[in-house]
Amino acid sequence: MNKATWYFDFISPFAYLQFAQFKKLPADLEIKLVPVLFGALLKHWGQLGPAEIPPKRQFVYRFFKWQADQIEIPYKMPPSHPYNPLPSLRLCVTAGSKISDVQKIFNIIYGNGIQPDNEEGISAISQALGISPDELNTNENNSKERLRQNTKEAISNGVFGVPTFVIKNQLFWGGDSMDMMLDFLKNPDLFQSKEMKRISDMPMGLTRKS
Repeated sequence: MNKATWYFDFISPFAYLQFAQFKKLPADLEIKLVPVLFGALLKHWGQLGPAEIPPKRQFVYRFFKWQADQIEIPYKMPPSHPYNPLPSLRLCVTAGSKISDVQKIFNIIYGNGIQPDNEEGISAISQALGISPDELNTNENNSKERLRQNTKEAISNGVFGVPTFVIKNQLFWGGDSMDMMLDFLKNPDLFQSKEMKRISDMPMGLTRKS
């Protein structure tokens, strides 16, 4: 059985769209779901998020809706985005980060378009997962530390964005890499050709000053 780790943050609609296509994955692929802080990944690698570049923001928001329509899943953006993903991530960690938990949270945020970082959204997610406010508060430090460790692990594995699958130390970033990932599962030597090896380690040409 092949094993995969899926790093994600609810703040990314790309993660919602890819999660909805897990049915395309082989039945014998064992997937570990690992929630991380996307903002911390961006900070570590010195990147801007898609929504932080105005023209890109408009494009990707339209693309999210278009792609959701193409794969025929419900899609409604919450009233405000980007939002603070920490409450939904903490609730996910507290619940155990099971596939069923992740499905419920994604459905609330992008299926129903409920703002996940206000009182209504936090309450909706808590109720869907069966987590009381007392339980969430009791586990606050543990859930925050788990998220920090998850994010640290992702960075150590070279993860620079979400969603990302890691299989046998190979990264597959974004929903549009799923076909390449499926090809790799069928052909583990996919990246061992002469040209694949060359482009994997080729030197930098011009570099921009940050």
